[in-house]
Amino acid sequence: MSESTLATPAETTIDKGHTSKYTRNNPYQSRVLVNKRLTGPESEKETIHIEMELEEGMTYTPGDALGVIPTNREEAVEAVLKALGFNGTERVLDHYKVEISFLEALTTRLAIGKLARGSVNQFAKLAGENVPEGLKKLLGAENRDAAEAYVWGREFIDLVTEFPGIVKQPQELFNILQRLTPRMYSIASSQLAHPGQVHMTVRVVRYNSHGQERQGVASGLLGERAPVGAVLPVFLHDNNNFRLPEDSNAPMIMIGPGTGIAPFRAFLEQRQVLGAKGDNWLFFGEQRSGSDYLYKDQFEGMHASGFLTNLHTAFSRDQEKKVYVQDRMRENAAELYAWLARGAYFYVCGDASRMAKDVELALLDAIAKGSNGTLEQANEYLATMKKQKRYQRDVY
Repeated sequence: MSESTLATPAETTIDKGHTSKYTRNNPYQSRVLVNKRLTGPESEKETIHIEMELEEGMTYTPGDALGVIPTNREEAVEAVLKALGFNGTERVLDHYKVEISFLEALTTRLAIGKLARGSVNQFAKLAGENVPEGLKKLLGAENRDAAEAYVWGREFIDLVTEFPGIVKQPQELFNILQRLTPRMYSIASSQLAHPGQVHMTVRVVRYNSHGQERQGVASGLLGERAPVGAVLPVFLHDNNNFRLPEDSNAPMIMIGPGTGIAPFRAFLEQRQVLGAKGDNWLFFGEQRSGSDYLYKDQFEGMHASGFLTNLHTAFSRDQEKKVYVQDRMRENAAELYAWLARGAYFYVCGDASRMAKDVELALLDAIAKGSNGTLEQANEYLATMKKQKRYQRDVY
């Protein structure tokens, strides 16, 4: 799972098997044990591996997520205060009617990052009949496309800088801005392999838009403000829809490009510790093998030992024609179907917008060819797999 501002799977209820008393409203103050970069210095991406300590009694299952409660960057908070003309000592009531300082509200309660269209509409309401012409062009159903184009890549600071003087009272921001919410990250470890710890694989989001350097709220926190020894509020978050096969002898196929590899590291570690006999097949994709091969030594070690039966990688930029995980699936379609025919479980984790759809098409092609059936029959086959919980996705 990635940062929820980018997209986050729907949250589920806490598993009854979890004994932790910590929740999003009562998080555990966890200490950072390891924070290291996984990608090479020449990589276009900054992907990090983080290890956090857990209190005795805090348990999770491979497939679960770790909720991280972020704070806004001090520089971003100061910029908003300056633009609004407040000093931060003003008193406001938060969402639970608890009185706090405006500085605290901007730091821990309000989403001042990625700008939402709804925030623009609420902001305009404050202006009453004196809405600036530029702002009027972003309002109403007829201007939806213009509003979507405006908010893309912008943050709240851009709105209040372009249309100053509209916010009169700090409390008004609670009607304008969304809440600063926890970000869910797929857990990248087995607790059996790492007692008292939980690991994450995080892509640090950085980009330039509208002439400003930006960063993801939570990934920026983890990438810049979470050194070893730092303490972060976290909680365990169950995901019953993404689980290892109950039968440890069942074969398992995992598609995890980029940070989508996280839960499969957990799956494989768990099976390895338990001595599971089922075959394991991993597909991993990224840009370049030299700089972006996450957990290379661990996975290649598993493959060399025979525990990881098949390991296929797709590094899109290592050759002239780009190659992705779905291409590797098509190259191995016959064997892939043979695994399915003997009861293999099929898992996908990562980008929902394109990758997951392309992977499903490649999977349907493999089923159709392997069974000498039509695409319609392949869809029926896949529907049966879903009912049997043999096709599971954690996409965002």
